[in-house]
Amino acid sequence: MAEPEIAIRIRGLCTRFGTHSVHEGLELDVRRGEILGVVGGSGTGKSVLLRTIVGLQQPAEGEITVLDTTLSTASDAERRALERRWGVMFQDGALFSALTVRENVEVPLLGVPGLPAATRRALADLKIAMAGLKPVARDKFPSELSGGMRKRAGLARALALDPDIVFLDEPTAGLDPIGAADFDTLIRQLSRSLGLTVFLVTHDLDTLHATCDRVAVLAERQVLVTGTMAQMLEVEHPWVRDYFHGPRARAAQADAAAHATDKA
Repeated sequence: MAEPEIAIRIRGLCTRFGTHSVHEGLELDVRRGEILGVVGGSGTGKSVLLRTIVGLQQPAEGEITVLDTTLSTASDAERRALERRWGVMFQDGALFSALTVRENVEVPLLGVPGLPAATRRALADLKIAMAGLKPVARDKFPSELSGGMRKRAGLARALALDPDIVFLDEPTAGLDPIGAADFDTLIRQLSRSLGLTVFLVTHDLDTLHATCDRVAVLAERQVLVTGTMAQMLEVEHPWVRDYFHGPRARAAQADAAAHATDKA
């Protein structure tokens, strides 16, 4: 059986803030086309890892290779080309408050040379629809949107350049259970239909069950273990056992099993 193609490869990563070490010798492979959920206790550096991969946080040591480009040795032109191949959705969407939804989604498209305004507008409207927003949302400002709509607008912007990889930071945080479940379904559908690789930071067990092909657990300043949800149940580490065997985990597992039965 052929080895899976790797979209993101991290080796020996160390990230520090002053004397405080967040990651030490962290290693991780993210496979092309998979949805990888990244979990861990408070302060384990889940969002820091995401920001480090996309270049918003500089590592102290280590090597990160994304889509066959090693970040530490990439030229400026190579780095710009790579950044057009990923999209990032931050918590609560991180939209520009003075721009409408359509204008927010157009921002990444402004960097495409020679793209006519009409085409840019049409592409933005397409991504807005793909993210599950109705046409009426296009001309609204972020302050006029619900939390769930802001997240969808942020997702639309992340999809603007037809990326190979999408990074999602706590995409369902703050959503009601129905809204969170709908967002989980959307992520799964987009990943499968577009062939996206998804790097998903979350604490939501329902999201892990509903969307993720594999899970990476951050603990002790490293990736402690990676595997499927079923494999997580076999891990003996205390935090992993508490997280994946606790009452909320059992409820999420039961919900996922019931949903699978309903679909069958």
